[in-house]
Amino acid sequence: MTETVGSLFEESLERYKAGEEVATLIPAFKEVCDRAPKSSAAWACLAWLYMLDNKPTFAYKAAQKAVKLNPQDAQSRVNLALAMLENNTKGVREHIDLAMQLIMIDEEVRAEIKQSIADGFARKPGWKSLERVNKWLFEV
Repeated sequence: MTETVGSLFEESLERYKAGEEVATLIPAFKEVCDRAPKSSAAWACLAWLYMLDNKPTFAYKAAQKAVKLNPQDAQSRVNLALAMLENNTKGVREHIDLAMQLIMIDEEVRAEIKQSIADGFARKPGWKSLERVNKWLFEV
């Protein structure tokens, strides 16, 4: 395959934004993660897709990798908190607190997280864990 990992990532992201089914996007993001294992953005996207596809164990592992690669990424922290809630894992508060600090200091990051949460509700209505995270982050 001659497609660069960057173009594969961007193309897959555009497909997601266009509303493509999550299950068909997971293999594309897995390939990005395989080809660029140090891309925290790719791992964060894969974690999000796994959660939307009701695969919290896979989401947890991908979110852990994203946070390890970039501890200052708010989306990765949100994804890890969500995966932890879905897996009934302790330690969620630490990630919520860090995500909250990150969104409080950067309005652009705050807007991105709000958009991500709105997208999550649109794709997975009634998502209880996302409702909790949204409340913790934005209904203080």
